[in-house]
Amino acid sequence: MAKREKWLAALPVYNEAEFVGPILDEVARYANDILVVDDGSDDGTAERLDGRSDIRVLHHEVNRGYGAALQTAFDFAVAENYTGIVTLDCDGQHQPRRIPRFIEAARSADIVSGSRYLKRYEGDAEPPADRLFINRRITHELNRRLGLHLTDAFCGFKAYRREALEALTITDSGYAMPLQLWVQAAAAGLRIVEVPVPLIYLDLNRSFGGSLDHAETRLAYYNRILDDAMRSAGLDQADPAAGVNVCHPKLG
Repeated sequence: MAKREKWLAALPVYNEAEFVGPILDEVARYANDILVVDDGSDDGTAERLDGRSDIRVLHHEVNRGYGAALQTAFDFAVAENYTGIVTLDCDGQHQPRRIPRFIEAARSADIVSGSRYLKRYEGDAEPPADRLFINRRITHELNRRLGLHLTDAFCGFKAYRREALEALTITDSGYAMPLQLWVQAAAAGLRIVEVPVPLIYLDLNRSFGGSLDHAETRLAYYNRILDDAMRSAGLDQADPAAGVNVCHPKLG
């Protein structure tokens, strides 16, 4: 008899007191095991989380960043011997009802990544121009340099099998962590699948932190992290033809 798979739904959270309750109620409809990494919230989020008995909560004493929160979740999933982990944000931009679709796709992939640009859904939002521009530029660079066929480099709605987590060493603590992720995934030969998700933006004024709120500064920072990740993985002179193919299953 095949061993039963055990999946973890994980949400990095920072100052989401307004959304955290309803979002977790919805996640609980589609996931048996839920982890929330509270990244130093100071708006009452931590107290709301600690009042729930249906989730596991890990607290960062101070705000360490999005990438650091995800790394804490990855470490937990590996230590607890989960088959894999589905990550989604707690700000209403990711629909928990799609969690089973990600797990299903992960049966034939190491990493399943949501894409907001594979399919147009009724009611899709218009992304802020600077975020769309940066996403397109960085996605193009990743594809060009790694031989990938990504359509959305930055979507946080993902599924990772444990074997993929064990192949990753994420050190960037902020929003540039996906750049390390894609480079390391290519270097490890991981199989990547993109699945479509609706394009939802509820916080058009989200801060990326200090000077990174300036689009040109953020783009330069992302390019620098990408360059560093390529060098660290020994791929700075890589042949793009050696990259990992990205599959796009039947849209749904």
